[in-house]
Amino acid sequence: MSTHSEGPEQPGASGLPDADGPVRSGADLRGAPRFALLLRVAKLVIDGREQFCVIRDASATGLKVRLFAPLAEQTQLAVELANGDRHHAHCVWVADDHAGLAFNEPIALDRLINEAKDVGRRRHVRLRIALDGVLHSGGEAIPVSIHNISQQGAAIDSEKWLLLHELVKIETAVLPPLYAKVRWRDHPRYGVIFEQIFQLEELARHCSGLPAPIAPAQHDSTDPRAASGS
Repeated sequence: MSTHSEGPEQPGASGLPDADGPVRSGADLRGAPRFALLLRVAKLVIDGREQFCVIRDASATGLKVRLFAPLAEQTQLAVELANGDRHHAHCVWVADDHAGLAFNEPIALDRLINEAKDVGRRRHVRLRIALDGVLHSGGEAIPVSIHNISQQGAAIDSEKWLLLHELVKIETAVLPPLYAKVRWRDHPRYGVIFEQIFQLEELARHCSGLPAPIAPAQHDSTDPRAASGS
């Protein structure tokens, strides 16, 4: 993953948003410890839709994040970490591909920091999406639905029984052709791992604007390997 620039500073961008909304800077920040979480991948949940972001700075009251798609107007906004922690927030400022978010309520910062340092158990962040495609297996072309996707893999629904470790090809109208191996199965839900891992920015731009599933499927949390397609 390549290093991303901070982008231009806006008034207050050197500080972090307060839980009540205003952005603090200078001496005001002494009471709110701030940590640089460089290139920490998370996602924004915006009125049910999801998109990748990268956390740059964090305090108990807010975050500075890098965006990969415009931040649409929203009625509900949350930041979700790789471990599933979700924090409701609102946007305070946007400058090019960066945004300042304020938590609706102060968070337990230690938990966020510890999650970010947990390299040994780090999981790829997945997006819950609704995307139809065609899977090629054993000379057959089968309609499939992609329910979540990460840089490493995806969870799909297929009416055809697939073999563990089977190499398949998945085509959609949005993503480049995906070559993947079946890693786990709970028919009709399957977890596949991609032969080539996506770069975060590439996947983020492909998935920008995709709808979320109508109702989150319980299968998404049945097998922890579904989170990364592993």
